[in-house]
Amino acid sequence: MRKNLTWPLLAIAVVAPLTGATWQIDSSHSSAQFAVRHMMVSNVRGEFSGVRGTVDYDPANPSQSKIDVTIDATTVNTREAKRDAHLKNADFLDVEKHPTMTFRSKRVETAGPGKLKVTGDLMLRGTTREVVLDVEGPSTPVTMRGTQRTGASATTKINRSDYGLTWNRAVEAGGVVVGDEVTITIDVELTAAAPGAATTANAN
Repeated sequence: MRKNLTWPLLAIAVVAPLTGATWQIDSSHSSAQFAVRHMMVSNVRGEFSGVRGTVDYDPANPSQSKIDVTIDATTVNTREAKRDAHLKNADFLDVEKHPTMTFRSKRVETAGPGKLKVTGDLMLRGTTREVVLDVEGPSTPVTMRGTQRTGASATTKINRSDYGLTWNRAVEAGGVVVGDEVTITIDVELTAAAPGAATTANAN
């Protein structure tokens, strides 16, 4: 008896080669995290869930890649409501005046197998400074139901006072409540239409 193989073929993600395309950031599977020293003894971590934007990437010519990311500053979450409220006010992010942060790439370089170095402008709290992102990826994409998916992770460090985030308070034992250096990690999942998806979507 001839078996119908259509549904398992549609359900299984097929590994596909990465091709030059404009990729959309999937906000539901992407986030931006940060870590900063607290009272000189531990790291406090938080994240922003509202990450969106596009990535133009061609593995045959990475230097021509372009990255455009917007992060919703109002989504800051450190799992402590009072701290989140403080981070949103004028002492820190001032989200009423500056509800978004942006990153725009200016230069993309290969930094080894599966690695990129991306130089661009980070705009935070209305101030723009150049930063360098160390990128792992993009990963080998998979295709499912006409959509390709790939992912990447980027890290950098900034001095928060460079962006006007200067609030602090001294502690009795010496030092300050909030460290100056902030480590940023951005994890993104990207989607693009699979080549030929429009012509094969109704195939059995």
